[in-house]
Amino acid sequence: MTQGERIKAVRKELGLTLEKFGEKLGAKKNTMSAIETGRNSLTDQMARSICREYNVDYDFLMYGEGEMFTDLPKTIVDELCMQFDLDDFDRAVVEMYLDLPAELRQAIKAKVKDMVQKVDWDK
Repeated sequence: MTQGERIKAVRKELGLTLEKFGEKLGAKKNTMSAIETGRNSLTDQMARSICREYNVDYDFLMYGEGEMFTDLPKTIVDELCMQFDLDDFDRAVVEMYLDLPAELRQAIKAKVKDMVQKVDWDK
């Protein structure tokens, strides 16, 4: 499997279009297509961007060795924690909130909106 084929396999595994996949990397659809088909070479910078943005194993991407993904979040909450640098307490709060019945979540949202409106943001 070529590097381009491995990139395509990653993209397909993630369920992303060429456009969406490239968007996160700052690349256009036609650029990603050219890399996948082998018309353009994969630069080390692009490879590192793919690995960083999509948790792809560098050795897999470059040489076809090892597993496709590294430290792939197992849940959406895992991804949120990684993306927003949430600690264990933040995670527990998010999980508690998600476990609440809809009417309690609505009440909490109303209370938070009320509190936010009272804050003097110019201080």
